[in-house]
Formats: sequence, C-alpha cells, structure tokens
Amino acid sequence: MSALENLKLEVMIAFAIAVHNIPEGISVAVPIYYATGNRKKAFIYSFLSGLAEPVGALFGYILFKPFFNDTVFGILFAAVTGIMVFISIDELIPSAEEYGEHHYCIYGFIAGMAIMALSLLLFI
Repeated sequence: MSALENLKLEVMIAFAIAVHNIPEGISVAVPIYYATGNRKKAFIYSFLSGLAEPVGALFGYILFKPFFNDTVFGILFAAVTGIMVFISIDELIPSAEEYGEHHYCIYGFIAGMAIMALSLLLFI
C-alpha cells in the first residue's frame, strides 16, 4: 500500500519487510525443526508463513482499493504500527523476563527503534 502512495517510500518499506522476514522465518523454522527433526517440513512451514504476507496484501488490495485515500492510508499505517509496538511490549518483553534477560530485550527494542529511525532518515 505504501507503494501506491509514494514510490520512494516503497523502497524503504520493502527493505524493512525483507529484514523483518529473516528473523520471522527463523522463528518459524527452528521450533518446527527441533520438534520434528525434519528440515523439509521446517522449510515448507516457514515458506508458507512468509507467503501469508503477499497473499494477504493482494487480498487487501483487491478488497479495499475503492476506499484508498490519504486518510485511510494514515489510519492503516497507524493501526499496523500500534499493533507491532503493542506485541513487542506486551508479549516479547515479559517473555524475556521469564528467562532473566529482560534488559537485553529492552536494549534490543530501543536499538531496533533507533535503527528504524536512522534508516528512515537515510532513505528520505
């Protein structure tokens, strides 16, 4: 959706998604591999997990194309950002506390925000 509004923004978003998909694929594949010992099954499930994003994007585009305008873009981007931040704070940090390394999680959270802010400044 960002590419529909601004082609320059498309490059930044595509880069962010590509970087995000690496740990996402690992986080899907590793538990499956260790639970089953089957590399092929781990690869297939992580591949299908990654396929959900473009299929969902295509479905959303087809369904909501008539409603796209600046207000809708702003609402959608704010909602997605809010969901991601909420999940990070509400789920990941408490999970890290269970293992006694919650400070590393918070450092990573802050470093991730700084890297994203820096990348936005560099790309714009």
